Amino acid sequence: QVFTFNRVEIRVQPSVKVKNGAPMSIICHADISKNTDFQLKHNFTIFKDGKLVFMTVSDKEDARYEIPVAKSSDTGDYECTVKADGKLSFSNSIYVWVAGMTKPILTADKKEVLEGEVVKLRCELPEEVPPLEFFFRKIKTNSAPKEKRVPEQNQNFSEVEYYVEEGDNILQFDCFGKRQVRSGWESSQHSNKTLVTVKEPFIKPTLITGPSSNVTEGDQIEFECSTVVAQMRDIEIILQKNRTILNSIRDKKFLKYSTVATQEDSGEYLCKVEQGAVSKTTKLNVFVSELFPKPTLSASMTKLDESKDLILSCSINGFRRANFSIVRKGSHEDILLKNSRVLAMKVNVNDTGSYTCKAEVKGIVKESKPLRINVYAPVSKPTLSVVSGSPEVILGKPLQLICHSVMGTPPITFTFYKGDEVRKNVTNDTYAIFLDEDIGLNDNGGYKCDARNNHSSGVKTSNILNVTVIVQVRNASLGSVPYGEVEVGSDTAFLCSVKEGSWPIDFKFFKKTDHEVLLHEVREYSDRTIWHKKTMKRKDTGTYYCMASNRASMDVRSHPITIHVILAAWQKGVIAAFVLTAIAGAGAIALWWFLRKKKKAKGPSMEMSGSALAPNLTSEKLTRQPSDGNYYSGSGYIEDNENHMKSTDESKGPDLESAEVDYTEVEVSTLDPHRAPEQKGTETVYSEIRKTNN
Repeated sequence: QVFTFNRVEIRVQPSVKVKNGAPMSIICHADISKNTDFQLKHNFTIFKDGKLVFMTVSDKEDARYEIPVAKSSDTGDYECTVKADGKLSFSNSIYVWVAGMTKPILTADKKEVLEGEVVKLRCELPEEVPPLEFFFRKIKTNSAPKEKRVPEQNQNFSEVEYYVEEGDNILQFDCFGKRQVRSGWESSQHSNKTLVTVKEPFIKPTLITGPSSNVTEGDQIEFECSTVVAQMRDIEIILQKNRTILNSIRDKKFLKYSTVATQEDSGEYLCKVEQGAVSKTTKLNVFVSELFPKPTLSASMTKLDESKDLILSCSINGFRRANFSIVRKGSHEDILLKNSRVLAMKVNVNDTGSYTCKAEVKGIVKESKPLRINVYAPVSKPTLSVVSGSPEVILGKPLQLICHSVMGTPPITFTFYKGDEVRKNVTNDTYAIFLDEDIGLNDNGGYKCDARNNHSSGVKTSNILNVTVIVQVRNASLGSVPYGEVEVGSDTAFLCSVKEGSWPIDFKFFKKTDHEVLLHEVREYSDRTIWHKKTMKRKDTGTYYCMASNRASMDVRSHPITIHVILAAWQKGVIAAFVLTAIAGAGAIALWWFLRKKKKAKGPSMEMSGSALAPNLTSEKLTRQPSDGNYYSGSGYIEDNENHMKSTDESKGPDLESAEVDYTEVEVSTLDPHRAPEQKGTETVYSEIRKTNN
């Protein structure tokens, strides 16, 4: 028994789009090929959105999942599997849309409510599955419905509360639902309409004025606000004008308020009754006729010099029978000057300020617009100075000047001049500052300033300010005579100079060591200075530099120079003589040593001939210098030499062999091992001394 699945397919009857409430069938079909005709058991399984909804076993190749009443919740993706004798096959997925939703059910917790209360509504879609969206509507006569949207993710019903407002007499509510399908959103039918009756807790208030509707300034005006209340509990009546509360009362049905009418009392009045969340209002416009116009204050002059006469007068156009007073406005309170229409006064600067006049008729007081009076004291002669204090400025730097007047009523206008040219006008209280950024080398004076105010005395001018322009020191250089090498003990002249700079200039000379050493400083009214350093020593060898500065307070440093202090010519000669003497001495010693060695070689042949003189000379032995083994001196040598010199003079002759020969015995110390073979002990040697004239 051999078989194979050709395919498994799923289909819907009557179609993939079914109307809500209609019957629907999901059919799973297995197309199987067999080698013989034999019975085969099929296990059919149908899934919706991945969840098992139907399963059956049949020997037929079809299985039907019947849905007698289709609901919107039956919308989804369907697929089926068929299993037979260990083999399994799947169908493709098919989307089924059950169009339309069930009609929602709406209920209200109250059928009758008061204004300000809350109605709780419940809307339910019993045959639908979440997620869903619910829409509630509040319907009033002659107005558009107010709608509220409430999404629900986990339940098929929703609840909402509606506030009952003023004027909600008869209300109707309904609801509907929506769900999201593959093609978009699908809506249900609207629910049944629920009727709710609304009652007023109190009626709209009434607002009246008395005793007459025609009100003139000075009349007594009375306001009365009243209402009818169902329950006298937490009731409040408020009277307002332009957001200002004039009076209020609680737990009463009416409110009264009275005042003397003024023109400012014209306007809109509002009576408001509140109870809980309910509020009802009534408006009333009131017009108060003018009894007399506002007074006008005039002055003989509004700007005048101190000690001048000022006349203030108050008047009402077309109306003279009033009580007048003239006052001066103060920061905290007004100052009454005179109860009269006219005020005459001699002014000083303290009288500067704002003045008004007041007029009273039948208890109604009106005030004029303020009038500003300015009294001026003359400006004093201004002083012009440099802000930094010193009348100097560095070339290229800005110059800041201040012009100041000790006396004078502000505002004061200051004018700055550079030469005869106006550079700036400044209006301030007592001083002004001027910045000159264009300073030239020849700008050494010519600054002045003027000061003036509204006093009739006119302009005051400062003295001329002369400003010195300081040129900064630039390009310092250092030289010396002699330059480079200086003999010990000689003098050296150091010259420090600058290319430019205002005098006086401070010069400083330094020598570089581990730290800077100041050697000399001087102030010169020149662009250079010379410093003579006496008696140079070897330790004065080194690197030198100089620094220059002036009132611009900027040090300029020169390039360094190097001085070598060397030996003088006579010192070099002494050293050379000493060296030559040392060389000659060394040669003499070498010659003596050579002759001694030669004499030692002839010693046995000369021993007998010298024996007769030996006793006379042995007592005159040379003494050895302890500090040098190669240098000798002694009195015996000098005397013997003199005797020989004399003997030579007495027996002159060219034949050297006929010259007299003396012999002496000397002690010899051990020689330098580098110069001759080592000798130990004391030896007796003989030397020849020929007596000659030289």
